[in-house]
Amino acid sequence: MNHPISIFILDVSNSSSAEIGEELTNYLDEMVASINVWTKEFGHCKVKHRAGDEIIFAGYGYSTAYIIAFFISRVWKYRNHTPYFGLSFGDSDKELEEVDIEKWIHPLIKQARYANDLLKQEPVRPLFKFELDQFYQDISLFTYNQFRNEFEVLINSLLRLQMNMLKEQTPIQEQVFTYYFILQQQKAVAKLLEKTAPTISSHYKKGKSEEITKVFSELVTILDSLQEKSYNDNQRNGKSESLMESIRHHLKLNHIKQ
Repeated sequence: MNHPISIFILDVSNSSSAEIGEELTNYLDEMVASINVWTKEFGHCKVKHRAGDEIIFAGYGYSTAYIIAFFISRVWKYRNHTPYFGLSFGDSDKELEEVDIEKWIHPLIKQARYANDLLKQEPVRPLFKFELDQFYQDISLFTYNQFRNEFEVLINSLLRLQMNMLKEQTPIQEQVFTYYFILQQQKAVAKLLEKTAPTISSHYKKGKSEEITKVFSELVTILDSLQEKSYNDNQRNGKSESLMESIRHHLKLNHIKQ
């Protein structure tokens, strides 16, 4: 029996040149602990901090890794040492409960690693990159089989567009977008930043926050749709929403003081 899973490998930019290596290491340990809390009620996940500046994550659901990676990118506190994520999704013939994530040899892990390695070579490094086709030999594992390469190009193009819009944001626009993405209420963001609602609305619009969120939401919807068609999992969209609600709830408790 196959199981739908997704994987990310997080690496940190400029970590080898950082004078805060131990601080980054501790922060990555904290991030692993946060991910475990976010996913506690969601279903079994595997997450591990390894190799100094790397986190590997595997969870059930095609969209799960991307959802968690996007939230991490929003709350990451080291702006000079940003994270980047190699991602993959597909099917496993083993349940995650059975595997040792550090020793598990699987094409999806190789694909996430390959995507991560490609990101390292980018002069202007995107936050996210999916690799879908490099190591899979059995195309029957996916319902969209021979079109995986074309799908990969499209999804990574959307992610580049999203990154470019994020990079164009001013610090206050980025702050407004992040807080709104978590709090989901303009009044709550205005109260937190001690600004008027019209000011928050202006920063939100000028920072193209709605467009950035739309890319995120549509990618999650597409990944969930692929899983639904592959597994007749009509509840997948609800599971993604529940995961996002859990992450937002815990971020409000522990990262955003209102």
